[in-house]
Amino acid sequence: MTARAGAGRLRRFGAAMMTPERLVAVVLAVLLAFLVLAPLAELIRETFTVQPYDRAYLPGEEAGSFTTFHYERVFSGRMSAALFYKPFVNSLITAFGATVLCLTLGASLAWVVVRTNVPFREAVNTMIVVPYMLPSWVMALAWLTFFKNDRLGGSSGVFVYLFGMQPPDWLAFGALPIVICLAFHYYVYAYLILSGALTTVDSQLEEAGAIAGLSRFRQFTAITLPLVLPALGSAVVMTFIRVVGSFGTPAVLGMPVRYFTLPTQIYAAIGSRNVGDGYLLALVLVVMAVLFIWINQRMIGVRKSFVTMSGKGVRSKTIDLGPARWLVLGLVVLLLAFTVILPIGLLLLESLSRTAGDYDLSNLTLHYWFGERGEVNALYPGVFQNPQILGAAWNSIRLALCVALLTGVLGFLVGYVVVRTRGSMASKTLETAAFLPYIFPSVAFGAIYIGMFSKPIGPMPALYGTFALLVLIAAVKNLPYTSRTGIAALLQIDKSLEEAARTQGIGWVARVRRIVIPLASNGLMSGMLLSFIGTMRELSLIILLVTPSTAVLASVIYTYQTDDVPQLIGAATLLLVLLIIGFNILFRLVFRNAKLGFA
Repeated sequence: MTARAGAGRLRRFGAAMMTPERLVAVVLAVLLAFLVLAPLAELIRETFTVQPYDRAYLPGEEAGSFTTFHYERVFSGRMSAALFYKPFVNSLITAFGATVLCLTLGASLAWVVVRTNVPFREAVNTMIVVPYMLPSWVMALAWLTFFKNDRLGGSSGVFVYLFGMQPPDWLAFGALPIVICLAFHYYVYAYLILSGALTTVDSQLEEAGAIAGLSRFRQFTAITLPLVLPALGSAVVMTFIRVVGSFGTPAVLGMPVRYFTLPTQIYAAIGSRNVGDGYLLALVLVVMAVLFIWINQRMIGVRKSFVTMSGKGVRSKTIDLGPARWLVLGLVVLLLAFTVILPIGLLLLESLSRTAGDYDLSNLTLHYWFGERGEVNALYPGVFQNPQILGAAWNSIRLALCVALLTGVLGFLVGYVVVRTRGSMASKTLETAAFLPYIFPSVAFGAIYIGMFSKPIGPMPALYGTFALLVLIAAVKNLPYTSRTGIAALLQIDKSLEEAARTQGIGWVARVRRIVIPLASNGLMSGMLLSFIGTMRELSLIILLVTPSTAVLASVIYTYQTDDVPQLIGAATLLLVLLIIGFNILFRLVFRNAKLGFA
């Protein structure tokens, strides 16, 4: 009897595992373990391994043998201040400063749009997220165009041309401009999260506080703020992780004056072939991100309830600002002008300058757009005559398209399995694994993939230096977007539709193709658009992985930055912005019935 019962349970288990969603779950689990968990394990292993670079300091040691040399060198050696402590402190300063400014801007804008009668709220809501479509380092390039001084030689910026005096170093380079430029890009995270939370807070709770004699400030601190605390925590975590792992802005505004953060120090270490120290610094970034999430969860976990919606209807009352609403609208428009219009205008002006630093009308030229080598500049032709830029633009487009398609497929499969096995351990594990790439700072993730794919893995050849590796890492990094949108879309589809088709004898592939995908297409296209935009403007993730043959526009622009060619920097950056906006419009026209992006 016991043997028969055991055999029955085994058959039932086998039958359950043979269902399509279970088979897909197994495949996805193996894939994500290989692409997310294995690289992290490899990164940790490499920090305990003697690298070829280390043999100059460890005579007699064989490359590949065990060592704690990197930990001693980075954390307690005579070079530790330059290698770790100064970049670590600089990262904390810029990350916390930018996060506080992001929350201030995002929360203020969310309150204005959700809780006040500011004019044209729908238009304002759309315009506020426009900076997210631009590369994070566009503001840094524009800042340098305006405030660059003569400390590094070369041309000075617009400030010098207008006022005839050099701006101080602390305004041109370093912590302050890095914090400001990062905040004016990443405030969108705080705005989106907090505006969604504020819409669910019943204004009757605040009215009850007013009746009890609480001031408006006390209503906010005692009622509204505690209820949106989870959203505030999410905004802090998402912003901090993005900012602390950002490479482009600190590289543009910090590296020229040797103001290193952890991402730029990782780039410098690996660029000088000191990969062991670079991997250890990347591991520090990962630990910082995980620790920050854990602290946020512990802080939120001490409260028992954050309920804002119950069986009763939620009433959201807007605050009448009176005539001041037009002043508030003007301030919002001014912010958008400063974060979008002014940076693009400065880069356009730079791209039209014959001689850098001279902004007189007589100095304008179209050479850096259409000119050939030797006409105005003996070394550099214009954008549309420059094979390096055109090749990089094509690489950017095909990389973004490949990543969007790949993440669309993977995101749909993850969403399907998570929703169809909802409540099971497999569902929770897969959902967590698909989100894990988000917590890895981008430059650290790039370092992880160098460590893993720089050598063959079984029958798979080494991928370092190939276009396939760029597609792979960008797809994995963007998977959290498409997996979340896939889960959200599939939760809205009643499984009875699929069950009805199964009773008609329709196979799983046909059911998915004819029923599930069409119904979930809106959410899937939204996630794919986010992946496309994110890949087009990505620099931090791929800066360690690109080669001359796989260069994309973002990496070419950074190369021109190090070569100090400001006109081509401006022109190539504007080309990238035009491509992002153009493809965004094209997506919306082709899928006009889908809710794409942040609409």
